[in-house]
Amino acid sequence: MKTLLSLCSIFFFLNSFSQVDYLSKSNKFSERTYTYLRIKKEKNLKFDFYKPKKTKEKVPLLIYVHGGGFSGGDRKDKNSTAFAKEMVQYGYAVATISYRLTMKGKGFGCATNSALKIEAFNDVSKDISYAVKYFLRRKKRLKIDADKIILVGSSAGAEAILNLAYVYNNKILDPNFKFAGIIAMSGAVTSIDKITTETAIPTQLFHGTKDNLVPYNIASHHFCKLESVGYLNLFGSKAIANKLKSIQKPFYLYSVKNGDHSWNTKPIYQCKNEILDFLYYDVLKQKNRQIETEI
Repeated sequence: MKTLLSLCSIFFFLNSFSQVDYLSKSNKFSERTYTYLRIKKEKNLKFDFYKPKKTKEKVPLLIYVHGGGFSGGDRKDKNSTAFAKEMVQYGYAVATISYRLTMKGKGFGCATNSALKIEAFNDVSKDISYAVKYFLRRKKRLKIDADKIILVGSSAGAEAILNLAYVYNNKILDPNFKFAGIIAMSGAVTSIDKITTETAIPTQLFHGTKDNLVPYNIASHHFCKLESVGYLNLFGSKAIANKLKSIQKPFYLYSVKNGDHSWNTKPIYQCKNEILDFLYYDVLKQKNRQIETEI
């Protein structure tokens, strides 16, 4: 297993392969909205689908899950659309999805029961699973490579996708289905016990070391005190990377020294090269790297 510590090599790779698909940029794409789940007495769940134009072959799919504490946020917010419109120009299909905001009006801090927090993680993981199932059933029509579906999430969205990939007991997707990769920005999981040599996938993790909401390493959610009803121990990006490192599986940890929770969206704008590098070399080319970078 090879460890890379310098960003210089990343930029060298990008410049050396600037004409390769998924590293070179085009500006032609289409956008369309689909309903992936109809729910009685609730709003139907939709996604906005961005696809490169004149694509004859099936392409990898990025599914972006917005943040908002499971009580707010929108698939059409500026961060979601900025990510989608940028990445689709590199040849990826991108879906920004809506999901049930189960914690709306309840909050998500230390006064919210930890059992409700876990339920929120699972509810959104369930919704994402239905979206994935929609794509798998229509992969030919939408020209999606079913073996290259990558999850991307910010804050609550990052918690939901990490939960889906590494914790959630999925009864919606085929047991043999496996995501090709995951990009989590300021995310965490409730347990790392299920991250094994069989379940591990290429994982990119962005996190500020001084995040006061979602712990960078191991701590309680929102740093709630043990006696509070909202106490929930979480394993952040550093802990997840350490687990993947210990079992010799690929990861890309991007740590921001003294960075706060704003790094749940900053990578969209400031780390495009790192994201493209991870997607191309670790997901598409399966180089099996372990990368740790701190800025």
